[in-house]
Order: sequence, then structure tokens, then C-alpha cells
Amino acid sequence: MSNSSLRFGVWAPVDANKSAQPGAPTPANFNQVRDFIVRAEELGFESTLLSLHTMKAGNPDIVEPWTAAAALAAVTKRIELIPAVKARLYHPVVLAKMMLGIEDVSGGRIGINFVNSFIKAEIEQAGIPFDEHDDRYAYGTEWLHIVRSLISGERVSFQGKHFEISDYALRPASRYRDRPRIYSGGESEPGRALAANFSDGWFLQGQPVADVKTLIDDMEARPRQAAAMRYLLSSYVIARETDDEAEDVLRDRLKLQEVTRGKTQNFLRDPARIDLKAVAFQRAALRGPVLGTGGGTGSRLVGSYETVARRMQEFQEIGVTDFMLQFQPLEEIEIIAGEVIPRVRSLELQAA
Repeated sequence: MSNSSLRFGVWAPVDANKSAQPGAPTPANFNQVRDFIVRAEELGFESTLLSLHTMKAGNPDIVEPWTAAAALAAVTKRIELIPAVKARLYHPVVLAKMMLGIEDVSGGRIGINFVNSFIKAEIEQAGIPFDEHDDRYAYGTEWLHIVRSLISGERVSFQGKHFEISDYALRPASRYRDRPRIYSGGESEPGRALAANFSDGWFLQGQPVADVKTLIDDMEARPRQAAAMRYLLSSYVIARETDDEAEDVLRDRLKLQEVTRGKTQNFLRDPARIDLKAVAFQRAALRGPVLGTGGGTGSRLVGSYETVARRMQEFQEIGVTDFMLQFQPLEEIEIIAGEVIPRVRSLELQAA
């Protein structure tokens, strides 16, 4: 396992439900995303994930991630931009060209997070077929093969079940590296196989250390495309001066969530709108309520500044290389940067 320094990233506030104090969301808009990510870069955060939803339960305002990433590329200098993509919504040739365009604007800082969507309504209500779980991964495997080849500067001819590409090349290719990075999530067997074959980094749901270790050990045992896989843990952070204070905040916010998210919860229980067979969805249901997206507080980054830092170190020791952090309100980024990350760096020095 890698003992190199942890990288810290943030979820961009593209969703109105995650943009403000819990219970009092404000409309999401690009200016808010821009200001937050510019500040994250100033504070030393190294990456940002821009989630992709064209629609969600409750119909909140949502900023489109690829246009936002292109705009962010022009107003940032160092932070890696990782917009998500759902393969059915973008043809691979078009998406690859978009990536190379943002790669040029950003000076080599664009990535991609491949998502095998479990929200049926988002796809079907657009008139697009929503395949069964494993069939979606079969589609995504062809899709990623084409995208990776094109963003690598290769001339592509491909014939598969879903795509036929004839003598296609995209110019200009990246001037900064061999190709942009590819990330993916998905903890099912098809999701793991896709990550092993195509990804430079694997996003993991927020969950306990033992569960994360089992997943990382499994991936490390597989033949992989990437010589050194990055393991990115999605986590919602509540850091306060004491453990008791942080736990009080968690309890209060879970109670508030129970009151305010009835419509969303009904959406997430409807098999006509959600693929209930998605592994991450099943595991999240078993773990009970959490705050945040992608497992959120399931990783238990809740406590005093020292507690949260030590828990991050525990994850680092079993192979996590990156944290992709969420918190509310957005101003709590100052707490994470000023109180938690310096403690993590100090622990790293002690362990060196």
C-alpha cells in the first residue's frame, strides 16, 4: 500500500440541496460553484468532484458539471477537475472531444468519473433505454474503451455490440501528458472489473475502515490497467472542538434530514425510478441513515479535529490515497483546511 501523502478534494456544490446550511438550501448556480472551488484551491485542496444529475428527486437546481468544469478550468490553476459522466447521456466521441478541450484550457487538469447510474427516471424520462445493471456495465466498458483510446491520441476503429467507430482520431491531443485521468466508482463485480481494466482511480463509498480494506485488498489482487491505483474515499465531515459537540451536530442533522427528505426517500424506494439492485444502494440501505452523498458519514469522519485526523490516518494505513470531502455549510471548508488537514500532515510526519 502507498504511504505517500494523502490528497484532499472536495465535492463541488452543484446541487442546491448541498449548497447551504442543512434545512435551508439556496439555489445552486455557477457563481457559487466558482467561488467555492477557487477558495478550495487557495486553501490547498487538490481536486474537486462535480457530480452529474440532469434531474433529481424534488427537482432541485443543479449545475451541469461539464460546462462548469470548462469554466472552472479558466479561473483555476492547480486543482484537478473531475466531472462525472453517465455513459448513456454522452456519445463517447463527443465526450472525448470535450475532455480534450478542457484538458487544453486547464493545462492538463481534467479527469472523468465514470458512473453507472442507478436513477432510472433520469434516463428513461429522456427517452433513453435504461439497461439492467450488468448490461449497463457492458455498455460502459465499450464506451470507456473508446474514450480512453481517443483521449490517448490514438486513431480508433471499433466494432462492438453498442458502438461502431471507423478510423477516428481527435486533435489536438493533450500537450501536457499521455492522457487525462479516468476514475470510476461501483463496488459490484462488474464495477470492480471495469475499474481494474480502465481506471487510474477508484471511488469508494463512505463506509467503515474494515469494509474499505476488504475492497482495496480485492482490487490490489487483480491484474490492473493502472500500475498504481488511487483509492478515493467519499466522506462527509463534521469536525468540531470536541467529539461530543460533533456527535450532537450529527444527531441534529439526521433528525432534520428525516423531516425534510420525505419526498427524496419515497423516490429512492420506488423501483420504477431507481435500480434497487445497485450494490452501493443496497449497502447504504443496510448501514442506516447517513448524511451526504456516496456513503457520506458512513466513514465516520465525525468528531474532534484530532479524532477526524486520526481516522483519516487509519484509512491511509489501509490504502486510501485521496479523500473527496463534503460538509455543510460550505464555510466549513475553513475548519477542514485550518484544523483537520494540518493535524493529518503532522501525523504523517510522525509516521514517516
